[in-house]
Amino acid sequence: MSATDAPTAPPTPAPTAPPTPARTGPNEEDRAPMSFTVRVFIYLVGVHFIAAFLFFLFYVAGGK
Repeated sequence: MSATDAPTAPPTPAPTAPPTPARTGPNEEDRAPMSFTVRVFIYLVGVHFIAAFLFFLFYVAGGK
């Protein structure tokens, strides 16, 4: 019996990656950092305050 006549073992399947877990909710990576959130809130309040001040100036100037 030669080496080419010898029975061969079946090929082994390639290793598969473990299944990814199902997402149940927001992840820490999905949220903005707290400092960014606070900064955006302050900017929004500041812009609205400046807009209200400008509207007040036009209201006072138009009352004469």
